[in-house]
Amino acid sequence: MKYHAGRNVKAGLKNRHVQLMAIGGAIGTGLFLGAGKTIQLTGPSILLAYIITGIVLFLIMRALGELLLSNLQYHSFVDFVRDYLGNMAAFITGWTYWFCWISIAMADITAVGLYTQFWFPHVPQWMPGLIALVILLIMNLATVKLFGEMEFWFALIKVLAILALILVGLFMIVKGFSTDKGPASFANLWNHGGMFPHGIHGFLLSFQMVVFAFVGMELVGLTAGETENPEKVIPKAINQIPIRILIFYVGALLIIMSIYPWDAIVPSESPFVQVFAAVGIATAAGIVNFVVLTSAASACNSAIFSTSRMIFSMAKDRNAPDSLGRLNGRKVPSNALFFSTTVILIAIILNYVMPEGVFTLITSVSTVCFIFVWGITVISHLRYRRIRPELASRNTFKLPLYPFSNYFILAFLVFVLVVLGLAEDTRVALFVTPVWFILVAGIYLLQKRSWSGNRQ
Repeated sequence: MKYHAGRNVKAGLKNRHVQLMAIGGAIGTGLFLGAGKTIQLTGPSILLAYIITGIVLFLIMRALGELLLSNLQYHSFVDFVRDYLGNMAAFITGWTYWFCWISIAMADITAVGLYTQFWFPHVPQWMPGLIALVILLIMNLATVKLFGEMEFWFALIKVLAILALILVGLFMIVKGFSTDKGPASFANLWNHGGMFPHGIHGFLLSFQMVVFAFVGMELVGLTAGETENPEKVIPKAINQIPIRILIFYVGALLIIMSIYPWDAIVPSESPFVQVFAAVGIATAAGIVNFVVLTSAASACNSAIFSTSRMIFSMAKDRNAPDSLGRLNGRKVPSNALFFSTTVILIAIILNYVMPEGVFTLITSVSTVCFIFVWGITVISHLRYRRIRPELASRNTFKLPLYPFSNYFILAFLVFVLVVLGLAEDTRVALFVTPVWFILVAGIYLLQKRSWSGNRQ
């Protein structure tokens, strides 16, 4: 096995692991559960929102890939942000990215309990989540390769479910299959109020949900330091993102809205359940519930992995306590894993006393924080191109249309922040998030010396 240069983290991820993780990163609970509400909000124009957002995310990933492959010593966002924007920016970015994934894990580990109650309604909600969290921690403590294996099979389940939907849907459309809402036909996309039934306002509001559906895709880049052949694996994974978006998001939603008119889809139910039920599969709800359960477990698994690597990297750069930068005998950052998992465990406990709206708020704040991380990545790329042109000239994996792409991405991210302010349930996040950045900046100024004092 190889080891990450200068870090001694075992490089146990193979090409098939990263490729399936790249697909899994493009398929989340936002698609399985949130698609119904999103479709009701914007109608068929949701397809255009996914295409536009997909283009932006692909460009962000190209910028991230170019930065990571410009220096194979880079292990995460923290490394190149520190090089190009300074240590304080790296500190804030690292802990913000950690917070993003912790908040996602909080929601997903709670969802595991809710989904399990579908089959076992009398089981306390906290119990399945706790069991899943312990299992994921143990498997992450074992080896990096085992994490890759878990994500491989989690992603495979999601991929097969969506491909099954698309194939069944195409068969229904070709055969003119009739549901209780009428015949399945591509004409359903424009025969019910057109592509923009709620006008430009509904179309704009959809971007918040669409952007949230894509969070986590950058995990492909975060695994760069633990792949056995990053120069080959990472470009391949990133370059295939557009076709994956077209198939798994645009393709799946196009089929759904062709089988069921968009205005007939029940927003409180998964459209996947409705389509499988329309085919006559009696166990449709159970099948989709299993897929969504594995999707939630996959997201939590990714959160445990990514947050532990982020803290490990920050500890090496003196941006976190020294103890969090230690490896166990299997070259896994065990202390960082325990720390992140403990925080997620607290979320399970808090679920008893906090209303559900708190988690909605945390998820909205997480979206804003992801936008911040993506923006910092693009700004770091601008700095890299400007101050190290000789390094950029040797890089064979470049962001297309630099610097226009950079400014286009940043303009889009600002646009999404404006959209967040249009809806009442997401507007609160714009006021709460600055508190997080003030808190992290304050901690950096107060604790920097005590964290690194024993290493100076």
